[in-house]
Amino acid sequence: MLKSARKKEMDPEGRMPLAEHLRELRNRLAKAVLAIIAVTIVAAFFYKDMIEFFTNPILNAVGCEVSFSELAKQRSGTCARIVLNGLLTPFTLALKVSLTAGVVFASPVWLYQLWGFIAPGLHRHEKKYAMAFVATGAPLFLGGAFFAYKTLPTMAKVLLDFSPADLDNQLPLDDLLDLITRMVIVFGLSFELPLLLVMLNLTGILTGKRMLGWWRGMIMGITVFAAVATPSTDPLTMMALAGPIWVLYFLATGFSLLNDRRKARVEAAGPDDDEASDLDLTVEDVDAAEPVSAHRALPEQASSDRDRDRINGFDDVT
Repeated sequence: MLKSARKKEMDPEGRMPLAEHLRELRNRLAKAVLAIIAVTIVAAFFYKDMIEFFTNPILNAVGCEVSFSELAKQRSGTCARIVLNGLLTPFTLALKVSLTAGVVFASPVWLYQLWGFIAPGLHRHEKKYAMAFVATGAPLFLGGAFFAYKTLPTMAKVLLDFSPADLDNQLPLDDLLDLITRMVIVFGLSFELPLLLVMLNLTGILTGKRMLGWWRGMIMGITVFAAVATPSTDPLTMMALAGPIWVLYFLATGFSLLNDRRKARVEAAGPDDDEASDLDLTVEDVDAAEPVSAHRALPEQASSDRDRDRINGFDDVT
């Protein structure tokens, strides 16, 4: 009964007192945290499989498949072994991997809670843009993460080629997972750049013509960013990051140009018959106000005239 009464008392525009906002924030945070904890507990039973999923491609590219004596005779290639240092490292690593998996796989729940807290304060067109941003941003981020996962073996092989011959490379597993996480996040966020440009165009902040005029600087900037973001020095890994962003940038520019043309046609056609025209809200100066004398027929003026006549000895006889 209390919940139904509270829902009825809520403002249709989503306005509520500060205490209600804080209470709703607390409830939604509690639901998000519980979802993350539940998924983390489930992921703890499969953390070894997740570690193997990320490390097996690297081991296949640089792992030692033969003995050191045979490798020294071949005099080609460099291998590496993934190791753990410390007694507590396996436990802390399992906890870190499980918690990261909990945050990632529980993202639909806590994103929904975040959206439920923000959405009541947005207008209809703002909700539409936000939903489109989320629906498009998730596949783009996953696409960037996929490119990072595919380029990691090549990057590891190139980096280990700098090692002196006949030396064994030991890669601490926690450092390796941190590097993989950073690569996935950097590749994923870099793929969001074209989406940000499109959103700026839809809101009228940035035009497609201006974006097209930036193409030389954008290509150079994306290339430099890819060279800095990728730890390896080989051009293949750099191009694997820069190439897709170039394509996405020009796709965003083409979409913005088409959207600008559509806006121009709509503005040239004017409003429809059942649509109100835009109001001219330009502030203009006005002339000074002219003094206007009160009419004798007004009660205040008539009363003041009778009082003046009575004082002067000319009382009206009615």
